[in-house]
Amino acid sequence: MRILLTNDDGINATGLKVLEKIARTLSDDIWIVAPMEEQSGAGHSLTLTRPLRIRRHDERRFSVSGTPTDAVLMALGQIIEGPRPDLVLSGVNRGANLAEDVTYSGTVSAAMEGALAGVRSVALSQVYARDGMGEQVPFDAAEGWGEKVLRPLLDRDMPHRTLVNINFPAMAAEAVKGVKVVRQGFRDYGRLKIVNGTDPRGFPYYWFGLGGSVETAGHTTDVEAVADGYITVTPLQLDLTHDPSLDVLEAAYR
Repeated sequence: MRILLTNDDGINATGLKVLEKIARTLSDDIWIVAPMEEQSGAGHSLTLTRPLRIRRHDERRFSVSGTPTDAVLMALGQIIEGPRPDLVLSGVNRGANLAEDVTYSGTVSAAMEGALAGVRSVALSQVYARDGMGEQVPFDAAEGWGEKVLRPLLDRDMPHRTLVNINFPAMAAEAVKGVKVVRQGFRDYGRLKIVNGTDPRGFPYYWFGLGGSVETAGHTTDVEAVADGYITVTPLQLDLTHDPSLDVLEAAYR
């Protein structure tokens, strides 16, 4: 099985090293193509206004001067020799990709690009417990559970143009309660935090923080299940059409 590894935290990210360890328990045919620098929040963006550069680090390890989507496109269309990958793994992201994070996330978007290309694709993210941890974020849950969570997915046929989003809770591997397959949640954006301050030259700046999550009966979403100590597995689809609205809108134009 040929596996492509990528991420949005950059080619030197700790989480990518963790992902490579996990991937090598599944296969020895590993290619790594990731952004040269951190691209968190890049979403499913393409670089169209400047040329891309490729840096080769060893025989099957490359970085691309662009977004996570650029990295996957270059991997599939330019870099990887021979057969295309059987699996795209994106991550392990430093931080959660829960709820509407998936629409902003470069980690999830890299997996989206793999799914668009017809390759089985999975995004993996490690939640952390508090702000300001930087490079001290522990990946213990991802390291301890990564192979166990991925192996069952390899034996299942996934529908065309779908992907799987996995989040590991912020705790030691032995404290994890198990795995839950759950829906994507949503946060209460009425409680969005905007942190403001003043830079050294005296100019104001603003920094976005996350709002609280919307509670559901039975804690059935990714946000709640991770907070409860479970690894979350959420299937996502690339077709964003809201089917119930088709008839409503057709009636509006009659």
